[in-house]
Amino acid sequence: MAGTGARWSLVLRRPRASRRTATLEALAAEAGIHPELALRLVRLGLVEPVGGTPEAPLFEIEAAARLARAVRLRRDFGIDYAGAVLASELLARIEQLERRLEHYESPAPRGNSGSVRFYRGGGGGTSVQRPRARK
Repeated sequence: MAGTGARWSLVLRRPRASRRTATLEALAAEAGIHPELALRLVRLGLVEPVGGTPEAPLFEIEAAARLARAVRLRRDFGIDYAGAVLASELLARIEQLERRLEHYESPAPRGNSGSVRFYRGGGGGTSVQRPRARK
C-alpha cells in the first residue's frame, strides 16, 4: 500500500464557550448605562445574546461598545433609541466596509508598472484594476 498518499487535515476551532461573554448587568456596567436601558436596547435589536438561557442571556463583551455608541448618539444628536440603534448599525457597517477597502487601497507590489493585470485560469481571463490614489 505504499504510495497511496493518505492525507490528513488538522482543523483548529475555538470553542464557543471560550468567547468572552457577560450578563446583561455586566454588559450595562461595561457600557456605563443602567441595566434597564441595556435591556431596552437589546429588545430593539442592537445586540443579541450569544448564549445563556432566556432568563439569563449572555452577550459578547464587545457588545458594550455598541450600547455605549447608541447612548452617545441619543445624547449628542437627540434622536430616539430606535434611530440610535439604526445609526449605530450603519456606522458599524461603514467601519467594516472601510476595513475591507483598506485591503484594496494598499500599494501594489514593486515591479508592477501596469495598472491592469491579467490572470489566466480556469474559465478564461479576468482583469483587475488597482484602485486610484485619492487626491
